[in-house]
Amino acid sequence: MDDVPSYIPPFALDTAMDGSAIGEVIASRDAFVPVGATVSHFLGWREYAVLDAAAATVVDLSLARPQDYLGALGTTGLTAYAALTRTAPVREGDVVFVSAAAGAVGSVAGQLARKLGASRVIGSAGGPAKTKKLLDGFGYDAAVDHRQGAVAEQLAQAAPEGIDVYLDSVGGDHLQAAIGAMRTGGRIALVGAISGTTPPDRRRAPDNLFRAAAREVTLRGMLVSSHFPLFPEWTGKAAGWLADGSLHTEETVADGIEQAPAAFLGMMRGANTGKMLVRLEGGRR
Repeated sequence: MDDVPSYIPPFALDTAMDGSAIGEVIASRDAFVPVGATVSHFLGWREYAVLDAAAATVVDLSLARPQDYLGALGTTGLTAYAALTRTAPVREGDVVFVSAAAGAVGSVAGQLARKLGASRVIGSAGGPAKTKKLLDGFGYDAAVDHRQGAVAEQLAQAAPEGIDVYLDSVGGDHLQAAIGAMRTGGRIALVGAISGTTPPDRRRAPDNLFRAAAREVTLRGMLVSSHFPLFPEWTGKAAGWLADGSLHTEETVADGIEQAPAAFLGMMRGANTGKMLVRLEGGRR
């Protein structure tokens, strides 16, 4: 959002924003992307998109619903998979902590950690409704409500013997708490830092990084775009889990392109459970 170098170019003023989208092809000059096909692309935030065939991927609706390709089968699901298998791999018996656990990445990550052999999975979310959802719907063993007290204290109660893996989407006090709870040889996937969007006087950086050094903890950043070659592997697994019901997903849906700004700001504030989506009137385009 800021006009500074980043992993993607800054969004330009007075232009439509980019973002993941699922659309139905209504005109085509390419036989491999026929009219009527459902495709994923990155020209969201608009009702109609014109793009090269190479920038559109035909998706298989026999495997899953269209919206699943924006969530569990999209980049958010892939983020959870890459984080917990490559960046901070979960090993048999690990204790795993996930922040923003009721969101699009976190809701998949908790269930995935269990499938990868974690002995205990702890998630952080805001408010009683979301923490209940972690326990009842997303496979978590314990929930930290960051609105109800210090994260570090709640994490210590949930994992008195420490944690082995942390998937970080928050930064700030969550990252500090995770570093403090890390066991020797622990692994941290630095996926995001939503706390950095708060006013500067409320931001808090970890001040216990030496603990990470003393316990030989790995902190590794990740960009999902570096893991796109994993898509076929992840899709093959996740589609089967969606079909047999062992992977549970939810979406928060706003109707109409005019709701996109409010939906985006709501997502930044944590108003969503699962993936935040905007549904276009009249279906997919």
